[in-house]
Amino acid sequence: MRYIISIIIMAAALSSCKKTLEEEPQSIAAENFYNKPAEVEAGLNAIYSPLRDGNALGAIYQVQLECYADYMYGRGSHAVLNNYQGLDNTNITRVGNIWGFFYLSIRNANIMVQKIPLAKSVSDAAKAQYLAEARYLRALDYFYLVRNWAGVPLRTENNMDSINLRRSAAADVYAFILEDLKFAETNLPDAGRLVGAPSKWAAKTVLAEVYMWLGQYNDADSKAGEVIASGKFSLVKVSAVSDFDKLYGADVVSSTEEIFYIKFSRSAATQGWQYPIYAFYPNSGYYPPGGYYTFYSDSVKNAVLQHWDKHDLRYTYNWYSQTFGLGATTMLNRKFADKQAVTGAGNDYPMYRYADLLLLYAEAESRVNNGPTADGMEKLNMVHRRAYGKDPLTADASVDLLLSDYSDPAAFLDLVVKERGYEDCSEGKRWLDLKRMGIVKQVIQAVKGITVADKHLLWPIPTTEYNYNKAIDPAKDQNPGY
Repeated sequence: MRYIISIIIMAAALSSCKKTLEEEPQSIAAENFYNKPAEVEAGLNAIYSPLRDGNALGAIYQVQLECYADYMYGRGSHAVLNNYQGLDNTNITRVGNIWGFFYLSIRNANIMVQKIPLAKSVSDAAKAQYLAEARYLRALDYFYLVRNWAGVPLRTENNMDSINLRRSAAADVYAFILEDLKFAETNLPDAGRLVGAPSKWAAKTVLAEVYMWLGQYNDADSKAGEVIASGKFSLVKVSAVSDFDKLYGADVVSSTEEIFYIKFSRSAATQGWQYPIYAFYPNSGYYPPGGYYTFYSDSVKNAVLQHWDKHDLRYTYNWYSQTFGLGATTMLNRKFADKQAVTGAGNDYPMYRYADLLLLYAEAESRVNNGPTADGMEKLNMVHRRAYGKDPLTADASVDLLLSDYSDPAAFLDLVVKERGYEDCSEGKRWLDLKRMGIVKQVIQAVKGITVADKHLLWPIPTTEYNYNKAIDPAKDQNPGY
């Protein structure tokens, strides 16, 4: 761009004692910026900022999806989500804000994809790595959009000044995602440029999940297998409930399990994670700033919690009893506690963990081979052992699940679904798992006795989009039921 633009950028420096990218507003002349490595890295860091906003992955996105989970219920203005009949105006506004922040992140990524090749003081090798990071994040943005809205406008570095863009078909959005991720896989470094930045292994992991959504199970199996074979990651060992703090705790900078996380920090102004405030009850002791207790469960009335083995350390780590007028068996989730928080939590959002990857691999192995394999069961058992305080790499007859008991493909997939539900509880992943596997309706019916309306499976295209984007007809192009 040959004009002055104002944009929020982030400082590129990240010391070993910090977990997040520091933000500093500046006005820049685009033609004179993005020429040096530090300037390019500042621009890259700006791609993350919209994602960390409280109206996106900083809180509301996970809150929205957790209320849909079979093990959870929404409260207050989120209670309507328990009906599974679509969104009211309040929640339509919320998901519209999520849409806006994903597209702001895409815009910032597009600027970098456009500008990096023109950088005058950056080597070709560094340009390739920087481009790979921008395209990885852009792909991730679109992956979130297509799973929740289906087809969306494809805004790229080539049309970023165009307001009127039609909805691309979901297949075309996925093709674009794959193109970006394959470039990232080839050009990202073995380790991210700093804590919280993606590596080529992060790209392979996202590719594995994208392939799972597309039903391309051989490719998913291959990519997940490559990450496992790399030896770069391992499960954090746990012997007591409190040891899970080594994985989810507010003071953890990184761990052997981290593949790609959205980073937060309570020590930097405005960079704390806002999601925990929606989880806790005021004065619970787990989160000093307070709490909205927006979502909750019930240890007796909810079948997931009722049947969750109480010897599984994840149960105790996740849930605590809290009464507030809904009965003595009401439970709140404490997975992301931060007892030292002041204005926001220091916990990071675990977007992709090694445990996620192992369970994806176990599922892909079964789908490719028309039934579970010994290797797939072993990977699932690694996660399962850790849940009971055992060494993930050492077989243990006291907790190990037997392949012979799950030889039927359907039975094994049910096992994967259950294990992923326990492992990823409160991470905003459950609803998407159920959607991807095509079992949303049967699971919600079985657990909550509610028939999920078709319209509830997608979010509506926001009015803020079609009010300005005249290529989208609100009557013809809106998602069904809205």
